[in-house]
Amino acid sequence: MSVNLKGKSLLSLKDFSREELEEFLSQSEKLKIEHMSGKNEPLLHGRTIAVIFEKPSTRTRVSFAVAINELGAFPLVLETTNMQLNRGETVSDTARVMGRYVQGIVARVFAQKTLEDMRDYSGVPVVNALSDYSHPCQIVGDLLTIKEKKGKLEGLKFAYLGDGNNVANSILFGGAKLGMHVSIASPEGFEPKEDVVNIAKKFAEESHGLVTITNNPEEAAKNADIIYTDVWASMGQESEHDKRVKIMMPYQINDRVLDFAKKDVIVMHCLPAHRGEEITDSVIDGTHSVVFDQAENRLHAQKGILSLLIR
Repeated sequence: MSVNLKGKSLLSLKDFSREELEEFLSQSEKLKIEHMSGKNEPLLHGRTIAVIFEKPSTRTRVSFAVAINELGAFPLVLETTNMQLNRGETVSDTARVMGRYVQGIVARVFAQKTLEDMRDYSGVPVVNALSDYSHPCQIVGDLLTIKEKKGKLEGLKFAYLGDGNNVANSILFGGAKLGMHVSIASPEGFEPKEDVVNIAKKFAEESHGLVTITNNPEEAAKNADIIYTDVWASMGQESEHDKRVKIMMPYQINDRVLDFAKKDVIVMHCLPAHRGEEITDSVIDGTHSVVFDQAENRLHAQKGILSLLIR
């Protein structure tokens, strides 16, 4: 029996039950099959969904616009630089008005608090398209990809190497809830926040999964079914780039690291990639890489998410 998610906001995967995450995946799989056959049912016909960007975007912008269009709704794409938010209007006032015009809000923002205010004041579902804390739609697409490639999720070792950032947080929440063995390897001082780890460990106890935080990349990669990385300096951290590259270089995904993993390991990256830094050309273009299948699945995952949340 399916769960009812209508009207709910997606700010973080920690707010959803295992059954609800599985419903996102099931719906995404269904809509992907329809998409591949050229049949896109207009499940959100007549709706308008605002897609708001505080940060630059390629995959998120395109995949959400296409997803909304294929669902039969209108994607109203907005830049905060061209909104009154840029001239001092509060997020709460903007949200109050937006909620009277549109049936949902997708937002890519700097701060998680912005999303919380949009949810609290708009009265319509709000979907996190990336914040400093979480990147839930990315991870739903990633889990869809893993399930396609491996045939299951539960019991797989999911290794992430690099900065304990928003992507790492979402991997911890999603992987732990679904019974995966999540292993995060970060340099000292760059690990995921303690409160995030503690929440994920609680989820893992309930799902018979496992959460491990280490400073040793080889330990994380050992016998991994999936190895994942992200850029070492996120948007807003450009001034730290050179310093971070020196610290993070031992966490690069290269052919040597893959030798520690299972022979059929898949390699993932949420893109954009800084080739030669967090990942080498030989790996991202190699036989283990599913990076571009993963990018495609953002479209299908977001269709699944929106179709379940928007009234």
